[in-house]
Amino acid sequence: MASRFTELVVDCHDPERLAQFWCAVLDFEVIDRGEGKVEIGSWEPTVEEVRARQMPPTVVFIRVPEGKTAKNRLHLDVSPIDRGTDDEVARLLSLGATRVDVGQGPGRSWVVMADPEGNEFDVLRSLAPHSGTGPTG
Repeated sequence: MASRFTELVVDCHDPERLAQFWCAVLDFEVIDRGEGKVEIGSWEPTVEEVRARQMPPTVVFIRVPEGKTAKNRLHLDVSPIDRGTDDEVARLLSLGATRVDVGQGPGRSWVVMADPEGNEFDVLRSLAPHSGTGPTG
């Protein structure tokens, strides 16, 4: 048997703040807390379920002393499911995200943003019924 992808770990200064932000973005809940860490997910994993099949990974925010120094080598992509891309970008801005330029150039079908600690992520086409497919959808 192979390994399972169970957690995505994000180094950060303020795990509580980032967990709150990403819970609002993804409609996740906090499922565990400890000294300097917060875990969020769409479900609460059990060993039996993880052994049985690949399940969505949780996201764990870990406090580290150093700051972000360069463009992320790994990032999340999100797709709005109940609104157009422009409306989702506006919602994410209101939650504390910012638009960023990582050299993506104009005319792309996605919007590059950063969470409150500067971690880049992309907002892709909307999956909402009757929405457009581009960043203005």
